[in-house]
Amino acid sequence: MVKVVVTGSDGQLGKTFAEVVSGLDFISFDFKKSKELDIADGDQLQDTFENEHYDFCINCAAYTNVEQAEKSPDLAYQVNAKGVKNLAEVCKKHHTTLIHISTDYVFDGKKDSGYTVEDKTNPINVYGKSKLAGEKFIQQIQPNHYIIRTSWLYSKKYGHNFYRTILNKALAGEDLYVTDAQTGCPTNAESLAKFILNEIVLEEKPFGTYHFTDGKPMTWHDFAEQILKESGLTDKVNLVLDSNYRTLAKRPNNSVLL
Repeated sequence: MVKVVVTGSDGQLGKTFAEVVSGLDFISFDFKKSKELDIADGDQLQDTFENEHYDFCINCAAYTNVEQAEKSPDLAYQVNAKGVKNLAEVCKKHHTTLIHISTDYVFDGKKDSGYTVEDKTNPINVYGKSKLAGEKFIQQIQPNHYIIRTSWLYSKKYGHNFYRTILNKALAGEDLYVTDAQTGCPTNAESLAKFILNEIVLEEKPFGTYHFTDGKPMTWHDFAEQILKESGLTDKVNLVLDSNYRTLAKRPNNSVLL
């Protein structure tokens, strides 16, 4: 019996993962919500891994508020860097393979084409910098690891994300103002969860860094159009191209992952 612990299981990816693996009887999953297991608490992590042996740890715990990270960088680094360092250390000590979810925001967005795993990282905001710091801790500490970078992650059922925000505003009859200044690849949390289960946990690909998305580059405005179209709301909502969109955090203009 393969035993897997999932940290941060109260987020959209963790909840999706629990749904995807429901009913499997050849893998044992232990889902840990952030309020139950704080990865920034090294002692708590040690106690958890002392009490149970896990073959894999899937880390879905992360500080993902890109805007707030600029105002509270310590909080972002506490989870995305220190917490990941703690996980890498405890996984190495207990011979647990670490599967870590990272982001397209480790790149600066200046490349004309999509980014491969061989491309140089150069994050331009606190969130991206904190996530890259976490990656580096893993690479330094735990050889048995998978770093999976993904982009524009969303769930149709869970969490606060672009898909659900656009849909809810559309259903409420609100005008939608969406930028086309950034290009990336929206990724359904269900697709990512199935990739982790089938390609990593079951097939055990070679250790290292991987990029995973749903593979279709588009702008946020394109994505909003797609959401409205598949929901049958195209003719019922006013979708406006917002050329004056401003954010506190700098964001990569191109974060397509290959």
